Amino acid sequence: MKKAILMSSAAVVLGMITIGFRLTINPELEIGTPMPNADTKMMDVSGKEVSLSDAKAENGLLVIFSCNTCPYVKLSESRIKELGALTKQNKVGMILVNSNEAQRTEEDSFDAMKSYAKAQGYTFSYVMDKNSNLANAFGATRTPHCFLFDKSGKLAYRGAIDDNIKEPNDAKEHYLKDAVTAMATGKSIKNNSTKSVGCSIKRVE
Repeated sequence: MKKAILMSSAAVVLGMITIGFRLTINPELEIGTPMPNADTKMMDVSGKEVSLSDAKAENGLLVIFSCNTCPYVKLSESRIKELGALTKQNKVGMILVNSNEAQRTEEDSFDAMKSYAKAQGYTFSYVMDKNSNLANAFGATRTPHCFLFDKSGKLAYRGAIDDNIKEPNDAKEHYLKDAVTAMATGKSIKNNSTKSVGCSIKRVE
């Protein structure tokens, strides 16, 4: 009887721990929400520590949760680099965030991130999100998962890059490009929330 009670108690405690962990992952940020963890420093592939506030430019900041390994990220690389040029042109900062904490000893290690960024020719920050803390604060679940903030640091767009992650040339709706251009020119964003499509962020549970 005592053994059964102990096992039951252990199961309850374990369940509470699991629930507690899940509760640390916030729901996806709502439009208009101020940028969370804006001043938290993260290690960039340049060797410098960079925060979202550091990466933000005059007209805002684009945050993309990314990694080295996701096939959907690899399919999006040409678009990501185009966004790098577009954001710079429109005085919007851009930062890529690798939150795959469960793969730090594998292909999403910091050294692998540096090699990947060099191979891709990134001209923007690519940072390591320790313990997936930023992803948890944003409610980010996928790679790529995009969050665009305006000049006041409030969320203006969230979701996918466009409507065809597998075939960029066949995309009909360029959600993120349109959002960046509209925001930077003071126009309203027609579609400010879409569903991100990609691999799940590999958190440590």
